[in-house]
Amino acid sequence: MASGRSHDRATRLLALPYGLLWWPGLGLAGVAIASGCFLFGGLWLSPDLDTISRSTRRWGPFRLLWWPYRRLLSHRSMFSHTPLLGMGLRLLYLSGAVLLLSALLAPLGSPTPAQLAAAAPTLWQQQRPWLLAALVSLEASSWLHLLQDGDPVPRLPRLLRRHWSRRRASSRRRPRRRSI
Repeated sequence: MASGRSHDRATRLLALPYGLLWWPGLGLAGVAIASGCFLFGGLWLSPDLDTISRSTRRWGPFRLLWWPYRRLLSHRSMFSHTPLLGMGLRLLYLSGAVLLLSALLAPLGSPTPAQLAAAAPTLWQQQRPWLLAALVSLEASSWLHLLQDGDPVPRLPRLLRRHWSRRRASSRRRPRRRSI
């Protein structure tokens, strides 16, 4: 398993070469979006947000936002260290926080959660190539992290581990019947 420093170094080193892969299809804007999202995904939305880590500290005062996430997930669980599922869950969690913040700030003139949700399909239709580049880049940075950790199979979540271990323990206590 790589250290936080190794993860950061690899993310910084590979962000631009990864972004350049998007040059033929999306031009310079695609390179900037892909490289920026690769960096953001590797440095701020790392699978290690389930621990007190460098990526958690980078959020500064907003690191408290990730406290419930860290309490709900054990480190290297299926929900944090699985390709697609891990980054998808982190993005959903962050989206929920943004919607909650917009609801709290709506009386001050901020867009409401309903307005943000109504704008999402239009944004998707108008900016689909760049949004896809952003999402794929976030996921690619997560894969880099998982490959460095050597995570072929993540651990089950705490609740399932407890249930599974109880089930296995109870099955061991019963004597096996022999067939004649």
